[in-house]
Amino acid sequence: MSGASDLLLLLIVVTDLYIVASSRLTASIRASAIQGALLAALPITLRLEGSSTDVIHVLFMAVGLVAIKAIAIPSLLSRALREADVQHEVEPFLGFHVSLLLAAALVGMSFWLATVLVLPRPAPSVVLVPAALATLLIGFLVLVSRRQAVTQVVGYLLLENGVFIFGQTLTRENPFVVELGMLLDLLVGVFVMGIAIHHISRAFDHIDTEQMTSLRG
Repeated sequence: MSGASDLLLLLIVVTDLYIVASSRLTASIRASAIQGALLAALPITLRLEGSSTDVIHVLFMAVGLVAIKAIAIPSLLSRALREADVQHEVEPFLGFHVSLLLAAALVGMSFWLATVLVLPRPAPSVVLVPAALATLLIGFLVLVSRRQAVTQVVGYLLLENGVFIFGQTLTRENPFVVELGMLLDLLVGVFVMGIAIHHISRAFDHIDTEQMTSLRG
């Protein structure tokens, strides 16, 4: 199984770049679901490659990740998208080509930063820290460069995914209850966002955050 975790982490970075490059909101949601499934497999591969994490802990974590990140959250976002009747990201703050180039630069910077960061103990995979930083930074990029509220929620998911990946460097210190609590907080946050998007769409016939900021009392 050596190298399986590296492959999963590289695929996660690929999904990051795909989300940045995609103009279709449904494609971005599907990519976030795929990323959730990849994240669910990550603790398992790390355990098979020699991680000391408890097997039961790993299995419960994988099931929770699939249920929440690969099924529940994408389903909520897809429903919000259908209610809003929006399919494409229209005129983002940064063009798709510029965003993709910037995202690629962030990936390169993440790999460089990983070489200068000092960790309490070696990471279980050489790609883990760069992938975590890249996912985190690309999540910020999506948040600030896109207009549609649904895409910004996806950016928020990328941020949380980056934090989760980085947390795999400290799996022995992270109890299962804390990790489960983080997942439930994320689910509640996205659920509330989905409700807000639905009501905003009904009130204003769009979910363009740029138009919302122009509203005055």
